[in-house]
Amino acid sequence: MSATSGRLYGRKGWVVLGVFAFILFAIFPVLSLKISPDSPLHLSQYWVTLIGKIMCYAIVAIAMDLAWGYGGILSLGHGLFFALGGYSMGMYLMRQIGREGQYQSDLPDFMVFLDWKEFPWQWWNTDQFWWAALLVVLVPGLLALVFGFFAFRSRVKGVYFSIITQALTFAAMLLFFRNATGFGGNNGFTDFKRILGLPITTPETRMVLFVCTGFFLIGTLLLGRWIVTSKFGRVLAAIRDAETRVAFCGYNTVHYKLAIFTLSAVICGIAGALYVPQVGIINPSEMSPANSIEIAIWVAVGGRGTLGGAIVGAGLVNYAKSFFTQVFPEYWLYALGLIFILVTLFLPQGVMGFFNRKNK
Repeated sequence: MSATSGRLYGRKGWVVLGVFAFILFAIFPVLSLKISPDSPLHLSQYWVTLIGKIMCYAIVAIAMDLAWGYGGILSLGHGLFFALGGYSMGMYLMRQIGREGQYQSDLPDFMVFLDWKEFPWQWWNTDQFWWAALLVVLVPGLLALVFGFFAFRSRVKGVYFSIITQALTFAAMLLFFRNATGFGGNNGFTDFKRILGLPITTPETRMVLFVCTGFFLIGTLLLGRWIVTSKFGRVLAAIRDAETRVAFCGYNTVHYKLAIFTLSAVICGIAGALYVPQVGIINPSEMSPANSIEIAIWVAVGGRGTLGGAIVGAGLVNYAKSFFTQVFPEYWLYALGLIFILVTLFLPQGVMGFFNRKNK
């Protein structure tokens, strides 16, 4: 190991991160809140929402890169963890609507429509923000912990693990589509009014959510970088490359894989909780297996095992998605497939791998 490989970043890396933070926390708020909407420099609410959404996806991509790029765990169920965090926050936001819904009831409109008389058990205490925040962490974390324990203990890995996680995601999606589960069925949760008592649609509140997402994105990047440069990260990379040899050396590989898989799920859940109040909706389509596959594509495009590449990949693919779904909506899936094929053939180490080779 070189003298610098254990450091979080070199000088150039800290400069890039500092510029990125300055733009997020200083430039963008001024352009959004202080510049007149008539000015060409004004950052519209459309762009605030789009950038905020992409930052949430970038957080998920980092979580995926920790599990796949460094742990060798290709999960196709990260969309489920993201959605569970979103639903946990969504329940709180639905309770914040109060009697401002269409039916002017303490119950959400979909419950009144279905003739529910009271909140089901899973909605207990969801009018409290601290409880919702706890659910955001615990629900995806516990699911990943229990599922991962049995999967890793049974030595399920590779393509078999990917298939099982995809099946888990699909089963959860079908469950949440049912009205009887108490999560809004096909429509999910929407029409949010407030968060922590503040109107959720005002530019000021949306910018606060935007800044919080930026802080968590940078924090997740630094946490991930610290993990992969630590002894834990080096053992994790060794498990990725030669698990049997690492086990022979006396390491319990199940514990390492379970730890990174659970942490990755928790990060996804928090990203989902940040995503929902900014986008304004959460429904079972977020659990679609296709969404989880797309997360893996973000990491592959940016560069597996680079962390920064995960952010780049999420940004590039989702900006392309935003463009195609507006201009050529019927061709987006073809474009996504083409992007993945081209990256696999010509950029096997992703965009970051290409630039790293250029800089050598």
